[in-house]
Amino acid sequence: MTDAGISLHGNLLGIGLLIGYLLGSIPFGVFFTRMSGAGDIRKIGSGATGATNVLRTGKYGAAAATLICDAAKGAAAIYIARHWGGEDAAVMAAIGAVLGHLFPVWLGFKGGKGIAVSLGILLMLYWPAALLSLATWGLVLAVARISSLSALVSAVAAPIYMYLFHQEVYAAVTAAMAVIVLLAHHANVRRLLNGTEPRVGKGA
Repeated sequence: MTDAGISLHGNLLGIGLLIGYLLGSIPFGVFFTRMSGAGDIRKIGSGATGATNVLRTGKYGAAAATLICDAAKGAAAIYIARHWGGEDAAVMAAIGAVLGHLFPVWLGFKGGKGIAVSLGILLMLYWPAALLSLATWGLVLAVARISSLSALVSAVAAPIYMYLFHQEVYAAVTAAMAVIVLLAHHANVRRLLNGTEPRVGKGA
């Protein structure tokens, strides 16, 4: 590859990362919670802007809308980056979208925890692995009744499924996403280890 080609490739990767970050940083949880009359989601429950915390307001429509739109922004980031910059740009957009969701510049770098946006990304990268990850989430939630545990297990399972489907590049990027998600759930991990993480329907 020539120097010009290397420069162009680097630019496309950077653009992919930026596209992902900007789309990922759209704070749908803040918008829908305010529209529902529940106030500022950042002052409720865990303070996270994702659908799980929005659900704590009791505004089920707002929580569903947040879940759908957070997943959609992840999918949109991959679609746009792939269209304009190819597969490498799409991979960078995946990382950017997760980082944007967790650390949105508009909210002082305090956002959600990355589960819904990761689902949208997985669906666009390789949907069979995404469906298996979603099924894993549902199974763990049904058995353990702990939302954070189901999210963490599904995040860790995603790169394994990608690898089993021989999607090595996607396995690598979803592994990086899983690490980011695990770090975002550090407080939940501590509570899980201490046995104090609340179960679904038994507290925030």
